[in-house]
Amino acid sequence: MYAVIKTGGKQYRVQEGDILRIEKLDAEKGNEITFDDVLMIGEGADIKAGSDAASASVTGTVTDGGRGQKIVVFKKRRRKNYRLTQGHRQSFTSVRIEKISTSVGKE
Repeated sequence: MYAVIKTGGKQYRVQEGDILRIEKLDAEKGNEITFDDVLMIGEGADIKAGSDAASASVTGTVTDGGRGQKIVVFKKRRRKNYRLTQGHRQSFTSVRIEKISTSVGKE
C-alpha cells in the first residue's frame, strides 16, 4: 500500500519502511509524527483520492535532522564589474514511515 502526502509545500509518494528527507520540522529524534494531509491512497489497481483519502493518515518516526549540501549562488552582470557569490544549506528532517492507516471503505 502506498500514499501520497503533502508536507512542506511538496508532495511525496510513500510506503511503509521508506525514509524521507523532508523540509525541517520542529521535532526531535525519536518523536512520532502524523501526516494528516493525505492526497491519495492506493494498492494495485484500487486507488482512492480526494475526500475518500482525506480520512487516512500516515505515521512516521524522526530518524535524523541536519543540513544538506552547500549550493553556490553566483550572480554576475557582464561589463559592470558586478559579481556576487552566496552559499545556501537547506535544513532537513529525515522521517521513517512506520504505518499507513486508513478508514477508507469503513462506515
